[in-house]
Amino acid sequence: MNISEDYRNAWESFWRDISDAPGEAIWDSDPSLTAVPHSELLLPFADTTRTIVDLGCGNGTQTRYLASRFARAVGVDLSHAAIEHARRAAADDAGDEAVEFEQLDLTDAEAVRALHGRVGDSHVYMRAVIHQSEPQARALVAGAVAEIIGSGGRAFVVELTSGSRQVLRRAAADPDGPPPKLRRVFHHGLKPAEAEDEEIPKLLREAGLDILATGETTLPQTEYLSDGTRIDLPARWFVLAGVGAAG
Repeated sequence: MNISEDYRNAWESFWRDISDAPGEAIWDSDPSLTAVPHSELLLPFADTTRTIVDLGCGNGTQTRYLASRFARAVGVDLSHAAIEHARRAAADDAGDEAVEFEQLDLTDAEAVRALHGRVGDSHVYMRAVIHQSEPQARALVAGAVAEIIGSGGRAFVVELTSGSRQVLRRAAADPDGPPPKLRRVFHHGLKPAEAEDEEIPKLLREAGLDILATGETTLPQTEYLSDGTRIDLPARWFVLAGVGAAG
């Protein structure tokens, strides 16, 4: 097993204990703040007739938007409970046939290969997955990106940077205590911003991915400090191509 049972259970319990209400998860931002600007960065490099796979899709908020920009969107997540949330939300959106969801462990190389075999070389969208993965799993997550895009797809990967730790520490030290949504993250033992900044591009390159473009950004959260300031976490984005990619 490439991930610990504690890690798997932490994500399962988080999604099991949360409601279907939009924005209940601290990272469940409106697509206008996340997938929309991220798509604009990816689209100059990407063929929109291909499928896009949202790795670590959670409740599928971003996946459903991506289905409007690409031929098809497939959301995958480690947590069965997260996929149940995503499927319910998709059904509420009149059952959009261009989007589907399935449970997938990104560290299960055989399962990732099977997904690639089904969808072919596809684009990847991955928002803040490597940084909170267990150390032994991070290279496998980067490898999953490379496997799914093959030589024809492109990937948009955005990961928290070390600057996020300072923001989170400030939020945790709020006079009233951590805001409720952040408290929920800590309660379930989730560990954001664990990877070092230099580790992310190193893992991507070692997976055989070429960095076509990169830049700094923030990931807006759905939680606020007691003074009304929204929690925005510093991050870095990458547009990636696989081995043997043309152009």
